[in-house]
Amino acid sequence: MRKILLLTAAAALCVAAAPAHAADVEAGKAKFQQFCSACHGPEGHGDGPAAAALKPKPRSLDDPEWQKSVDDEHIKKVIVEGGAAVGLSPMMTAWGHALKGDDLENVVAYIRSLDD
Repeated sequence: MRKILLLTAAAALCVAAAPAHAADVEAGKAKFQQFCSACHGPEGHGDGPAAAALKPKPRSLDDPEWQKSVDDEHIKKVIVEGGAAVGLSPMMTAWGHALKGDDLENVVAYIRSLDD
């Protein structure tokens, strides 16, 4: 019985110590193109085809200063709850119904890659 407990504990430690699932930037790019590029543009410059009709204009997501000023949790909150949830433009749509889990993590990873 003691061996079973030790083996179970060792297995649990191995699982807990396993590295977190790395986000997939390419998968995030595909979702970004699907949900975000109409406003933010295909490369995140804030120049999508719908941007011309929006006031204020969509944020340029590749701006290094902006990238440094926000953490991933802030980006996720804006994506999931929309701009109004964090005092930004209510024109920024909430995508929580469509982007969650790995898809959300991957979109954030893609947005972060725009600063490279």
